Amino acid sequence: MALPLAFRNNPYAQLMRVDRPVGTLLLLWPTLAALWMAQGDQPAWYLILIFTIGTVVMRSAGCVINDYADRHIDGAVERTKYRPLVTGAIQPKNALLLFGLLVTIAGSLVFFLSWLTLVVALFGLALAALYPFTKRWTHLPQTVLGAAFSWGILMAWTEVTGGITEAAGLMFAASMVWIVSYDTLYAMVDREDDLQIGVKSTAILFGDLDRVMIGLLQAMTIIALLMLGRKLGYTGLYYIGVTIAALLFGYQQYLIRKRNPELCFLAFKNNVWAGFALFCGTLAELNTALVL
Repeated sequence: MALPLAFRNNPYAQLMRVDRPVGTLLLLWPTLAALWMAQGDQPAWYLILIFTIGTVVMRSAGCVINDYADRHIDGAVERTKYRPLVTGAIQPKNALLLFGLLVTIAGSLVFFLSWLTLVVALFGLALAALYPFTKRWTHLPQTVLGAAFSWGILMAWTEVTGGITEAAGLMFAASMVWIVSYDTLYAMVDREDDLQIGVKSTAILFGDLDRVMIGLLQAMTIIALLMLGRKLGYTGLYYIGVTIAALLFGYQQYLIRKRNPELCFLAFKNNVWAGFALFCGTLAELNTALVL
């Protein structure tokens, strides 16, 4: 259901991207899949609730700190020139206050979890806050984003199992490589503007090899997911989900064949369905009796 127009037009809602759920879903599906994988069954309802709310809140916090970091350059990029911090609809100090509030909410959720999960969460917060600034000094900011976006996977495993297992490492690696691939798609949309203003990205680093590198990253994602399924002892429906994700990756390659910015953005958004396929495949694997 669409959000009310007045709410969509609220600058604070726009700053938190409440009206654009793609980023939240990209973060949510792998995190929930990891929660089910770590549990090996239906997780406790309160864990599902905490990780879902935490994902939504931290994604919003990430958008706020990203726009704060980019407030002096977003005006030079066609896609971002009307963001609230650029137009003056929100003052920078208020954005920082909002970021602090969102982090506080997320922190309060973590206090319902184990001390180890709390420690892991602190490192994830540091990565999320660092990411927006890395595009000034490295062409690999997507790797930092990949780690930050994948941190909930490690938290899911520490909360359920009390540690980070080999399976957790495989899921983290698959997620991180996948994020680098789809955030490169995202960066391809703004590549010409970024070149003009000096912002760095993997899309610029890869240059004419962008499609090849994205394909390699997607292939690595699928291989890691297959290794993960074997490690967890999966034998059935999980692999259908992985196969669907692989087919969607192929579709994304078709979309970006001419590097059209609009189609690159469409390919980026298509990853929501790849994540959903992975989540559904995991649930189906763990509840085969119900599915059949």
